[in-house]
Amino acid sequence: MGPLKGICVIELAGLGPCPMAGMMLADMGAEVIRVERSAKASPMHRGDISLRGKKSVALNLKSAAGVEALLRLTDEADALIEGFRPGITERLGIGPDVCRKRNPKLVYGRMTGWGQDGPLAQAAGHDINYIALSGALHAIGPAGEKPAIPLNLIGDMGGGGMLLAFGVVSALFEALKSGEGQIVDAAMVDGAAQLMWMQYGWTATGLWNGAERGVNLLDGAAHFYDTYETADGKFVSIGAIEPQFYAELLARTCVDAKVFSAQMNPARWPELKTELARVFKTKTQNQWCEIMEGSDVCFAPVLDLHEAPKHPHNQARNTFFELDGITQHAPAPRFSRTTPEQPVGQHPVGADGETVLAQAGYSADEIEGLKRDGALLVAD
Repeated sequence: MGPLKGICVIELAGLGPCPMAGMMLADMGAEVIRVERSAKASPMHRGDISLRGKKSVALNLKSAAGVEALLRLTDEADALIEGFRPGITERLGIGPDVCRKRNPKLVYGRMTGWGQDGPLAQAAGHDINYIALSGALHAIGPAGEKPAIPLNLIGDMGGGGMLLAFGVVSALFEALKSGEGQIVDAAMVDGAAQLMWMQYGWTATGLWNGAERGVNLLDGAAHFYDTYETADGKFVSIGAIEPQFYAELLARTCVDAKVFSAQMNPARWPELKTELARVFKTKTQNQWCEIMEGSDVCFAPVLDLHEAPKHPHNQARNTFFELDGITQHAPAPRFSRTTPEQPVGQHPVGADGETVLAQAGYSADEIEGLKRDGALLVAD
């Protein structure tokens, strides 16, 4: 059933972080109605995991009847989420003032890169730009080399989709007490900065060199917190920070404990890393798994996207499952009582238009009229 069962969310179709937030809400049991601007599926739809568990309605928001249909949906909804540039939904006639005048309890979640205000608010951008401005991108990568791009995980997903979902749920919780909704301004540059809280704190106290990368405890400089290539060309990860875990690493790699005794001396890190790299290349990834996996070394093999779902730990926890022929992550986090159901597959674009509008109070004749007028879009 999921902890958000009974919550209705309208999602204005887009890409990346806003759909991710909608997926997270749907995974937790919310009814998420995704409003598309076209009834034609794009080539990306088939592999779009974020569409799972959502109903699909296609409306022409350039028509008055299409706008009114959307507003009718928001009249009974708990939240609306959108990922347009600031001012776009206002120009369409579906901005927060219009929606919340009709439904004061509505939570209006807005997902942008730069935020709803500020000098860059109207500028285009992508994940790489938002994490660059937050300081996150500068901190990632080897010493003396250019910053490494961490996929689009920090801006779009962690600092974007998760931040929007958290903001919407927080506002929904507050609305239970106040009886009033509000606008949630979720910006990826803000979220990326938030994810860097530890590095900013350590920089302030001298524990982190905020001006350099590849020279700090957690950025690949330390020999005990890095990845190493194995004899078969694969990799393993090591995170033996605490003294007892470091001692376990030394014991299981059979290196000279005296040579490796100066664990926290950065001047020794390069030579100790070189020696560990030599040691790890003497065995295959599987051999190192037999030696270290499940121990207190803080060890895991570096798995690709085909290997990870097959790992025994992930299989035991059902971390992945297959839906629509695609291996994908299971809903998370997990709950002791309100356990979310396994998501259902994605609905065809616009497939739920008639049903959803009927639930919003439209008669069969009115729905046929919307179709004739091109306000309700249906696939050919």
